[in-house]
Amino acid sequence: MAAPPPPGVYVPVPTFFVSRQASTYSPQAPPLDLETQTRHAIHLAKCGVRGLVVSGSTGEAIAITNKERSELLRHVRQQLENAGYTDYPIIAGTVTQGIEDTVQQLRDAEAAGARWGLVLAPSYFATALTQDGLKDWYVAIAERSPLPIMVYHYPAVCNNITIRASTFQSLAAHPNIVGCKLSHGDLSLHTQIASNPRIDSKKFATFTGLGQQLLPVLTVGGAGAIDGLAAIFPRVVCRLWEATLQGGLDEARSLQEAVCRGEELVVGCGVPGVKEAVSRILGMGDRDGTRLPLKGGIGDTEWEKWTEIMEDLRTLEQDLAT
Repeated sequence: MAAPPPPGVYVPVPTFFVSRQASTYSPQAPPLDLETQTRHAIHLAKCGVRGLVVSGSTGEAIAITNKERSELLRHVRQQLENAGYTDYPIIAGTVTQGIEDTVQQLRDAEAAGARWGLVLAPSYFATALTQDGLKDWYVAIAERSPLPIMVYHYPAVCNNITIRASTFQSLAAHPNIVGCKLSHGDLSLHTQIASNPRIDSKKFATFTGLGQQLLPVLTVGGAGAIDGLAAIFPRVVCRLWEATLQGGLDEARSLQEAVCRGEELVVGCGVPGVKEAVSRILGMGDRDGTRLPLKGGIGDTEWEKWTEIMEDLRTLEQDLAT
């Protein structure tokens, strides 16, 4: 039977594109920067991150081609293997609306070295969607997917659709549906899934998509986080996960407060904010290295608002490295 990803902190990695100075740069579709992608992936693995989500929302999955998705996954897998991270957990995101296209992306992801698929809910017909329709859509994909899949519930990018706790309970019974990522602030739904006695948490893992909820989500039985701030400060978020599980409540509370402040950048500025911070803090990629329809970074004026918070987190990150 398929197993969920191991508990811990995962990073939805940004997709890096070549800089404006590169001879191959195109303002309409800058090519992938696989060298920077490798540096970032290995840095995260060295810092204790349990696994990566490639081609998720933070990875600008809607803006890259299926060929690029496979190239990206294959390259990250191979370079992690070369660096000694054998069988490192990689989850592939999907963002299509159709069953056939989603299954094909999952087949391609499996061939490229991914171990799980993170399947974003379909949302085009949001006002007409029923819970039965959502359930049957996921089951149809799970029946044909070569990878175990996870349900990705992100209302902000899905026309604010709702997937009810009862629907998750039904989906969790399927042998090829092994978990979920919940990217919203509804802690009640996290609890009704992670603490549900009718859902076997060893077979269906609940991950929050928001690091600012990590401590409370772990206390109700969650497995961890798939968190954008960990792309910038991986040691801090990983230590929060560890401290919570080890019972160091004072330390966990202090770290959670710091993470909450940092997550405001991720929530408020989105992918451009993550890329700006990765560039400024880690020296990887361009500050404005997005691909259309996103354009540019957040700029010096906006960044100034975050300087104190980012420097506090940088200090924490450095302290944890010693």
